[in-house]
Amino acid sequence: MQFDVITIFPNFFDSFLRESIIQRAQKEGLIRVNIHNLRDFTTNSHKTVDDKPFGGGIGMVLKIEPIYRAVEKIKEKGKNIKKQKVILLTPRGEKFNQKMATEFSKLDRLIIICGRYEGIDERVAKYIADKNISIGNFVLMGGEVAAMAIIEAVARLIPGVLGKPQLLKERVTKEKGFVEYPQYTRPEIFSPKKGVEWKVPKILLSGHHKKIAQWRKKHTKIIK
Repeated sequence: MQFDVITIFPNFFDSFLRESIIQRAQKEGLIRVNIHNLRDFTTNSHKTVDDKPFGGGIGMVLKIEPIYRAVEKIKEKGKNIKKQKVILLTPRGEKFNQKMATEFSKLDRLIIICGRYEGIDERVAKYIADKNISIGNFVLMGGEVAAMAIIEAVARLIPGVLGKPQLLKERVTKEKGFVEYPQYTRPEIFSPKKGVEWKVPKILLSGHHKKIAQWRKKHTKIIK
């Protein structure tokens, strides 16, 4: 799968792409992540990507022209790609969830537009993006952190990215939700100070697989 990210701060993604599972998945050809500098799609010498909002207001708004050119250029480079979506990251967008991550993982390409400053020309949301997405009920300084979160959530669902297929299989329900329950490891008893003991639940030390499964089911939260 291919991710194409449009941003005015491409260096934000440097360490993200060079670490851990995301780096390995790229090396193994399971995913491809392209970071595009929006300023490369401007037409003036100052590489202007923003302007003052019509109607007045504080701050600057990202212009539609460079974003349109960026998306069109990306699409042109992959004319044979059939299953793709363009998403715009905005606080007013639909809430991103596990179901959406699963749907995106079945695509061939996801084009992600990162916002900045006071906002983005609304015509991008209306005419260019297939989906407007928010990762939560809060406002960030831009869409870069949200883009990384979406790439991780989607990439881990692509076969082979996590290494062992069973890691996903045993944690996904029939409704495509993700199973989360409490996890413990050694030591069995941790004493942060004298007289205090934080213990692992006895049932997890019992070796009784049926009872352990029942305990996990009782404490499970389904992420959808």
